[in-house]
Amino acid sequence: VQLVESGGGLVQAGGSLRLSCVTSARPFTSYTMGWFRQAPGKKREFVAAINWSGGTTNYADSVKGRFTISRDNAKNTVYLQMNSLKPEDTAVYYCNAVQVTLHGRYPYWGQGTQVTVSS
Repeated sequence: VQLVESGGGLVQAGGSLRLSCVTSARPFTSYTMGWFRQAPGKKREFVAAINWSGGTTNYADSVKGRFTISRDNAKNTVYLQMNSLKPEDTAVYYCNAVQVTLHGRYPYWGQGTQVTVSS
């Protein structure tokens, strides 16, 4: 399974970015999709997740009300709309796909995209 993120970059505090992640995971609807991030010197942390239909989402407290995760199952793509960005949002953002079967839980990761928020 391949995941390719895009949309990262440099933005001023208060600005917005939209991350995209297109995946080869099939069928796409059998995967829960998510975003994680890792700042320099810190552990990777959960940001947001979305279930197969898009009907259920979950967010880290630090991004609630500012970030929105969504998915387009026809395009095999998950998005992360990031508004009101803060310098502490600076990190490498990773796309995550998880498939749960009777045999186990199978996570996959993208290569990451850098988001830098300047103050």
